[in-house]
Formats: sequence, structure tokens, C-alpha cells
Amino acid sequence: MAERTDASTDTDSRNGSGKSSMIELLHFVLGAQNANKALWTSPSLRDHVFTLELDWPGRSEPLVVTRAVGRPNKIVVDPDVTGGTPRGLFDRPAEISLKDWQWVIERDLYGATSQNVDISGRTLLSFAIRRVDVGGFLEPTKTFGQQSPHDSMLNLCHLFGLDVGLAARYRLLSNQEATRKKLVEAAKDPVWGKIVGRSAELRGEIGAVEQRLAELERQIADFQVVPEYENIRREADEVDQQIRDLRAEEAIERRNLQDMERAMADVVEPDDRYLETAYRQLGVILGQEVRRRFDDVRVFHETVVRNREKHLSEEASRLRERLSERNLARQRLGERQAALLRTLNSGGALDALTSLQYALAREQAHLESLRHRFQAAQALEASRREIDAKRLELEQEMVTDLEDRDAATREANALFNQYARRLYGDGKNPYLTFSPTKQRMRIEPRIEDDGSRGIHNMVIFCFDLTASVIAHRAGRGPDFLVHDSHLYDGVDERQIVRALQLAAEVTAAEGMQYVVTINSDDLRKAGSAGLDAAPYVIEPHLTDQVTGGLFGFRF
Repeated sequence: MAERTDASTDTDSRNGSGKSSMIELLHFVLGAQNANKALWTSPSLRDHVFTLELDWPGRSEPLVVTRAVGRPNKIVVDPDVTGGTPRGLFDRPAEISLKDWQWVIERDLYGATSQNVDISGRTLLSFAIRRVDVGGFLEPTKTFGQQSPHDSMLNLCHLFGLDVGLAARYRLLSNQEATRKKLVEAAKDPVWGKIVGRSAELRGEIGAVEQRLAELERQIADFQVVPEYENIRREADEVDQQIRDLRAEEAIERRNLQDMERAMADVVEPDDRYLETAYRQLGVILGQEVRRRFDDVRVFHETVVRNREKHLSEEASRLRERLSERNLARQRLGERQAALLRTLNSGGALDALTSLQYALAREQAHLESLRHRFQAAQALEASRREIDAKRLELEQEMVTDLEDRDAATREANALFNQYARRLYGDGKNPYLTFSPTKQRMRIEPRIEDDGSRGIHNMVIFCFDLTASVIAHRAGRGPDFLVHDSHLYDGVDERQIVRALQLAAEVTAAEGMQYVVTINSDDLRKAGSAGLDAAPYVIEPHLTDQVTGGLFGFRF
């Protein structure tokens, strides 16, 4: 309780006295990760150690939990309730990790059977101890402003005794739908689109790669490794070069032969008869001496012509013989080349086989990649229909489950109605709705109101009280409920009185504890209406003075 002192002035305030810090302290000792909060980074609290004493399920003696601000990741529990050591007469304290402490809370306070369950002990505690600074009073079904509705509904299903597994499937489908939408948007990007692609295009590309694979597999199946492959290939190259050289030489000799044959055809006997005619026309008579000399010249010239013709004929014969020999050599080389090529065509070298196998492996990897992309593209294209179908199926399963758990929902609805009527009388029609939809499970508390903040806050009050009682009765929740004074902001004083009276009566009847931080004047209003608050007020009493806060100083 925060009080005004006699020395208070009009400018003093009980805001900041430590009421909400008390809520933060409870969360701190109960495993919250507050490393970044200004409260826990304050130099004034750096060396402080906080201790909480709790009645613990299954134990007759209290459990003392200690957490140091300077070592927030280590928790000391006395006695050790982790289950790591057997219980005995002299149980000793144990220092455990923050994660282990969070698991112990889930197991012992909320009945979790393993650490792989979908519920979160920290989220569940936030329903039992709401925090104003994270938006815990904005909506009845949320513990902080940006909380996923699927996460909150999943944990609320646990508190109300509904099927948590079905609620978890809603969350899974929601995550799949969010991923699908991101992929659809990303697929529109020209670069990223190449990573997945369209199923129709990928189907054609897969067909082409499969055809190449079949051809490579056939080549490898028919492949024979030829011994001395490189030597045979080298000899085949040499034989081919020899054939080329023979053809070049043959072409030259054939041209020479043609020239000689033309030269032999041009050889003619000398004719000097035109000389006598020419001299006779000139009136010159040739003597016998001159005629004899002409005869000698004619004989010499005929000898030269015959010798030239004989030489050309002999040379042509030699060319023909060489051409014939080259033709035979070329035939032999051709036969050898054909034999070598047949050997090479029947197989290849070991490195050639290795290259084929490497190409086959590369195409197989490419095909596998294409198939994965094809499956991803198909999944992306069909995911919307599949998700819609699963949502319809899940909705029907949840409807069936709610029908089977009709007693649990009726009990919750009856308690909520009873608590709300205690606050507002019979003029309103308060109720809880449990309605599965395609998108998610909905749990909604309703009280007819005029949209005021006060009624909104009392909806939260009734909802929290209902959830806490239902969970505690079934062993799915702790035996306490904590509310910050912010819950009573804007609430009519009559409803404040009734709420505090109702909380006192219900928790006493259920064997539970209701913890509230409140200003003294609100508590006096409850006292004037018949609530004796004195037995419930605990130390320390907070004041609006500088040194009257929870920690003895103001932040």
C-alpha cells in the first residue's frame, strides 16, 4: 500500500513509490530476463540480492528463492527442487541456471510434463502477474502489447483445460502462412526467383537434364578402357601426318609428270627446207658445201631432240613409279590408321572415363538441386490450398474438442459470469466465448459496457480471477494472483470495493492468495464499504516521500 504522509504537499506523488517495482521484483525472482531493464541496470541496485519465500507444491516447508542483480543468470533455491538430488531430511540449497529455474516453474506450478511442451512458464506467469510497462493491461487475453495471439491463446488453453496441441497447430499454420507470404513476395524478385523458380519451367529443365544423364550413363556403360591409349593415339596422329605428307608429295609429282608429258608432246623434228626457198627467191644458189653443213646441223639437232625426248620419257617413268609406290604406301598407312581409329573408337583412356563419371556426378547433383527447387516451387504454389485445407480440418477438430470439453468451458463461463455480476449486478450479461475459427482459437471475455477504461480493467480482473481459479483447481496453475494498482485506474470506487471483496472471498475459498498494490485512499474506500483491509496490508508501507519508496530512494 502507498500512503500519503502528513508532510505531503500538493506536488508530492505516490507514482514511482515502488508499487509497479514490486511487480517487477516478483518477476525478477521468478525467472524473468530483465537484463535490459532500467530498473536492473541501476547502479543503486547493482549489489542487491532479492529473496522470495513461497509455498511450493508437494513440500511442507517453504521454498526460498534468491537472485542477485549482479548475477542474474544464477538462481539459488533452498531446498533443491530441481529433482537432480533425492529429497532427504537435510535438503541443501542449490545454485541453478536461469533456464533450469524457468523449467522448474513450468513443471511444478503449471504441470508441464517435459521441457518440449508448447506452453511457456514465463508467459503463464505474466497472466498471473501482469506488468503495466509492457502493455499487460491493454487486452485481457494478452500479457504484452506485441504478443502473438497464437502464443497467448496456446497458454490460455492450458489454463482453461483445452487442447494445447490443437492450439499449437494454429500457431504452426500461422507461421507457415507467414513464411509462404514472404516466399511469394521474394519470388517476385528477379534474382531470388532464380533460386526457386516456377514449377512449369523447372519441370522442362529437369527433363533436359534427365536426358543428358541417360546419354552419359549409356556412354559410361559402353566405355572400355584401352591399354596404351595415349601411345595408340600418338601413333594414329603420326600416321595421319604421314598420309598428309604423302598426299602433298604426290600432288607435286603429279604436276611435274603433267609438265613432262606436255613437254614431250611439244618435241618436233627440225625443218630447214624453207631456207632453200628463201635463198632461191633472193637469187642465191647454195653450194654443196653449204648444203653439207646444213645436213650436219640437221643431224645434230635431231640427236638433241631424241636425247631430250628420251630423258623426259625416263623421268616420267620414274615419276609414275614413285606415284605408284606412294599410292601403295598411302593405302598401307590408311589401313593402319583405320585399325588404330577402330581401337580408339572402341574405348578410351582411364582419364576420359573419369571425366565422363565426373560429368555424370555433376549432372546428377544438378538434377537433385532442380528437383528440390521443383518441390519447393510446387510446395509454394500449393501451400495456400494446403494451409486452407488444414485450417478447415483444424477448426473442425477444435469444435469437436470443445464439445468434448463442454463441462470445462461451462465452468469457466459460469465463474466469469458470477464474478462480473458481483461487480456490476444483474443489469449486464457477462460471458466468456470459446470459438475456434479458421485462423485461430478465440477466447474472449465480454461485459456490456460503454467503452470506459474502468469497465475494461474490470473485465481483465474477472478474466484473470477466472483463469487462475480454473487452473488452480485442476493443478495446472499456481495458488496466487497478483495485480498492479494500474488495474484500478479509472474504476468506479464501488467496483474497487466489490473487486477487493470478491478477490478476498474467492481466494480464501479456493486456498489461494491475492496480492495487489494499491493506494491508501482506494483501500479506505473499500473499508468504508465494509472491507476490513487492515489484516491484509503487509510491510513495507510505501509513501510519497523521497525516502518512502520500495527501495528507500526514487529512480
